[in-house]
Amino acid sequence: MTPTHSTPAIVIGAGLSGLAAASELRARNIPVTILEASDRVADPWRARHAKLRLNIHRHFTRLPGHHEPRQSDTYLPRDAVVDYLSEYATELDAPIHFKTRVLSVQRTGDIWQIETTTGAYSSTHLIVATGRESVPDMPIWPGIEEFGGKVIHAADFADPSSYDGKNVLVVGAGNSGSDVLNHLSRSNAAQVWISVRHGPSILPTRILGFPMHRMARLFSHTPAWALDPVMAILQWLSFGNLRRYGLRHHPKGGGSRLLRNGVTPALDDGFVKALKAGRFEAVGQTVGFSAYSAELADGRRVDPDVVICATGYRTGLEDLVGHLGVLDDDGYPLCPSGQPDSRNPGLWFAGYGVTFEGFFYAAGISARRIATSIAARSYQPTTTHSQQAIPRAANQRTLPVSGAEQ
Repeated sequence: MTPTHSTPAIVIGAGLSGLAAASELRARNIPVTILEASDRVADPWRARHAKLRLNIHRHFTRLPGHHEPRQSDTYLPRDAVVDYLSEYATELDAPIHFKTRVLSVQRTGDIWQIETTTGAYSSTHLIVATGRESVPDMPIWPGIEEFGGKVIHAADFADPSSYDGKNVLVVGAGNSGSDVLNHLSRSNAAQVWISVRHGPSILPTRILGFPMHRMARLFSHTPAWALDPVMAILQWLSFGNLRRYGLRHHPKGGGSRLLRNGVTPALDDGFVKALKAGRFEAVGQTVGFSAYSAELADGRRVDPDVVICATGYRTGLEDLVGHLGVLDDDGYPLCPSGQPDSRNPGLWFAGYGVTFEGFFYAAGISARRIATSIAARSYQPTTTHSQQAIPRAANQRTLPVSGAEQ
């Protein structure tokens, strides 16, 4: 089949990582086309509840080639994030093909062949930027089919007031679980149970009025061996002994979990106060369900009206690129932040790495690394988009790039 579209670089995903990668490529005069499955930019953000706020300080939310968000809030609300990404996409000098879902990718010689719902594409460089949290991970418990209450993922958490008067079971107290619990602390839920296998690494949103996440750069430069004790001390100084309230320590510290598993520490904004006041109750791991109850590991049963699964996300990349041997056992890219893969030259992943500064900052790291590497391959840019052409195979040698729940 003759490809419908050919371009030197294609980005899959018009989220913040995909947009950042395209911006850095265009800054180097490299033509790029973005393929986006939805019909608009920032669609996942628009779907989240209206009171959602980032747990990232606005200082770390600037994307490459653009200003910081104009919103003055320390932690940006959902609508400010949507506005920022929409403005960024509008000013981007690259076409975005909306309603274009990628079905498969294959390599033929030096060229990547991409089949989509709207036609075929080909490119020398393919940047995958569909996000670390593309697919909500929903557990399958025994008896869940019989349960008569409502079961949702944290991604579908509604306005906190919609839980007023209800018994709510939150499964997981990690980053997304704590966000849900922070909001529920300002609702009038009848009862909130927090089901945990291990307690989270949790830090205050502010220390003596100073935003905790503003210290992210300091954590980034702290030796790995010191991160866990530093976070444990900060948690103790801020909240005291949370074991008294049912939250045990996780076997891994907050720094280890982020560096090894990509699990970021949770930030408290009302959750701990509600727990200490008895409005929330920490209970054991959820192991099953009956028609009206959730069964816990210690044999206890609770009777929730709503179960909110803060059980993490998956990349959903297995069907798309799993056959290329580029994913680890958990489905995350082996080269997550724009590092070159000598076994798959021309294939790049943007924004799957995690940094203390947050995912906007991580998107910039991936974008600059990818664009710099592609530009270093002696690619001679065309002068206009109408003259786009795929570089000759002779120029496609991979050069080394340095770089650093429940």
